Amino acid sequence: MRRLNRKKTLTLMKELDAFPKVPESYVETSATGGTVSLIAFTTIAFLTIMEFTVYRDTWMKYEYEVDKDFTSKLRINIDITVAMRCQYVGADVLDLAETMVASADALIYEPVIFELSPQQKEWQRMLQVIQSRLQEEHSLQDVIFKSAFKSASTALPPREDNSLQSPDACRIHGHLYVNKVAGNFHITVGKAIPHPRGHAHLAALVSHESYNFSHRIDHLSFGELIPGIINPLDGTEKIAADHNQMFQYFITVVPTKLHTYKISAETHQFSVTERERVINHAAGSHGVSGIFMKYDISSLMVTVTEEHMPFWQFLVRLCGIIGGIFSTTGILHGFGRFVAEVIFCRFRLGSHRSTSVPLPDGNTSNHLPLITDNSTH
Repeated sequence: MRRLNRKKTLTLMKELDAFPKVPESYVETSATGGTVSLIAFTTIAFLTIMEFTVYRDTWMKYEYEVDKDFTSKLRINIDITVAMRCQYVGADVLDLAETMVASADALIYEPVIFELSPQQKEWQRMLQVIQSRLQEEHSLQDVIFKSAFKSASTALPPREDNSLQSPDACRIHGHLYVNKVAGNFHITVGKAIPHPRGHAHLAALVSHESYNFSHRIDHLSFGELIPGIINPLDGTEKIAADHNQMFQYFITVVPTKLHTYKISAETHQFSVTERERVINHAAGSHGVSGIFMKYDISSLMVTVTEEHMPFWQFLVRLCGIIGGIFSTTGILHGFGRFVAEVIFCRFRLGSHRSTSVPLPDGNTSNHLPLITDNSTH
C-alpha cells in the first residue's frame, strides 16, 4: 500500500510539473543560437554586477515635520579669529525672547597671530574649495553626512612654525547654550556690561584707528558638534577695508535629526546670507562696527535617514533581469530566424524556377524534360 501511495504521489507531482523536460534528441542547436546565448549571458553578468553595486550603495531620505521642541537649549559652537587684541573686543548674545544678555563668559579669548602658517593656509584653501563645490552640487552634502565621524577632522590644524611674532589677533572659541529662539551673537569693541534696559560695550577707551574687524570663521555650528560635518561658514575670511566696518550674517537654523549606519545625532543645519558696509554717519550709514550674526530658528525639523535596498528587493530585481533578458533574447532570436528562413526560401524558389526547352517543331516548352532510362544512353 505504501508503494502504491508513493507511486500515486510521484505521478501527481509529475502531472503538476510546470517545467517539462525535452529529450536531448529533440533539441536542435545552432551557431546563431549559441551566439545569442553568449550575448545574453554576458548581458546578464554585466547587469547583475551593476545591480549588486546599487544594492551595496545607500541614499539619504529627507522627511519634514513641525518642530515641537521649544523648551530645550540651543548650543552654538564658535571658533572665530578677529584681527584685534583680546582686551579690545567682547562677544555676547542678545536673546530676543527677553531684554537681557546671555553672557558669553564661557568663551575662551586666546591671543594668536592672525596670519596663517603655510599648512594652515593650505587647510583653508581646501576648505574653501569644498564650500564652492557644495554650493554648486548640493548632492555632495549626502556624502558628507555618510562620512561623518569617519573622515578627518575639519578643525584648523595648529601652527607648524615657531613664529616669534607677537600676537596681533584674538581667537574666540568655545560653545554657548541659549534659548531656542531668535537671537544675535555679535563681536564688537569693548567688553559687554549688562544693565536692566539692555547692554552696552566699553568702547570709549579704544581709539578708532585700532578698529580692525577683519576676521576668519574657522568653525560655526549649531547643535551637537559632529566631526566631519562642514558648515556653510567654515573657512570664511573677511578683510576689512575700513576701520569702521560692519559685517552681518543672517542665519536661518533648521533643526536636523541625523540617522546613518554610523551615527545618530541631533544637530542643526543652517543657511546664511552676508552683508558688509562701512559705518559713516555723515553719509547716513549708521550702526556699530563689529561682527553681527543674527540667527533665527526654523519651525520645521528635518529628519535625514540613511536607507539601504532590502535584500528581497534585490532578489526580485535580479530575477527580473535574468528572466527579462532570456525572454527578450529568445523573442529576438526567433524573429531573426523567421526572417532569415523567409529570405532563404525565396532564394531557393528563384533557383528552382523552370527553364524553356526548344521543341522539334520550333515551339518551346516551359516544362522540364522527363528523364528516362533511355535518355541516359
